[in-house]
Amino acid sequence: MSKTRDYKYVPLPKSFYEVTPVQLARKLIGTLLIRIIDNKPLVARIVEVEAYGGRDDPASHAYRGMTGRNKVMFNSGGCSYVYFTYGMHYCFNVVAGKGKQAGAVLIRAAEPLEGIDQMKKHRNKEKLHDLLSGPAKLCQAFLIDKSLNGITLDKPPLLITKESIRKSAPEIITTPRIGIKAGLNKKWRFIDAESTFLSARRSPDI
Repeated sequence: MSKTRDYKYVPLPKSFYEVTPVQLARKLIGTLLIRIIDNKPLVARIVEVEAYGGRDDPASHAYRGMTGRNKVMFNSGGCSYVYFTYGMHYCFNVVAGKGKQAGAVLIRAAEPLEGIDQMKKHRNKEKLHDLLSGPAKLCQAFLIDKSLNGITLDKPPLLITKESIRKSAPEIITTPRIGIKAGLNKKWRFIDAESTFLSARRSPDI
């Protein structure tokens, strides 16, 4: 924990996550995601997320109940849910709630802040805007895989904090979620209105 204290990063309390996925999604915009590798931090500001519920959400992994794959979504809030998709990519989610009902927030995009050279090596990319502008890209840049599934996000190797130097809260707008076939009526994608690091252009029906 000494490295995070040096950077004035204080992990968020468990109560921060013990809300609905939609509430947590909004709260996560503007927070910092920190990955510690070999005692060095990779840091990014979260700018785009999507909320996913349980049986109330046909787009959710938990819509049909608990399985071996999604059981972490039924934990209490504040832990990671990492899954493998399309046979090639990982996606990182933050579990929401008090453990009574499944819910999580997919981290779709973030703005690189520290450890950028290392992110470029992990992604084999040079373009700054291409490092974290998508959930699979973020996991590749931050070396997030199934070994981090289910860990709590209050200590290394992976944690989320508030940004102490930011003076004002970001303007947040909502759109329908991306890449789903069900639950299209729910505007559960939350983005930082001023960010240029999003995974996709803003939906025209914001």
